[in-house]
Amino acid sequence: MGPGFWDERYGGEEFAYGTAPNDFLAANVGYLPAGGRILLPGDGEGRNSVWLAEQGFHATAVDFSAAGLDKARALAAERGVTIDTVHADLAEWAWPEGEYDGVVAIFCHLPPEHRFRIHRAMLAALRPGGRLLLEAYRPEQLDYRTGGPPVAEMLYGREAIEADFAAARILGLTEAVRPVHEGRYHHGEGAVIQLVAERTG
Repeated sequence: MGPGFWDERYGGEEFAYGTAPNDFLAANVGYLPAGGRILLPGDGEGRNSVWLAEQGFHATAVDFSAAGLDKARALAAERGVTIDTVHADLAEWAWPEGEYDGVVAIFCHLPPEHRFRIHRAMLAALRPGGRLLLEAYRPEQLDYRTGGPPVAEMLYGREAIEADFAAARILGLTEAVRPVHEGRYHHGEGAVIQLVAERTG
């Protein structure tokens, strides 16, 4: 699913995944240092970066959809906050290293050939002691069909997440089925995996 797919999805007036923050992020924001610099890869239309800015964080949204980032900036302006945006393909971006206090990756599903390297880049973008929050759909989500990629290789099981973030200190790793109601495209019970991790060095 390239930028053309996402530009089309984000091109209308409606926010495809709503404007409210992700529930997992909202419940676990306490893991992020107050007022810290937070990187949000694949943040689309900005619902999570804008919410973090409202909480006093310095948020940077990265996405390869220009249409999504346009709406993110508009949402920030409407809410009276400022976010930074970067228009980039996560697989080709020159990732920063050691610059962020937090990384928040919400339903940022990656092709298998890029997943491991990009997940490692997320961890490397953190300062020592920085925290990463990730929520994604598991392969079991194919049975629910309430959102997410329609192919198993784009979904994340526990073993893949443990391997990708083996260099981190795992503070929490949970598999759950929970209601996900985020705009038109996440709309019911979903099989998710949730990670809280810390860069140790």
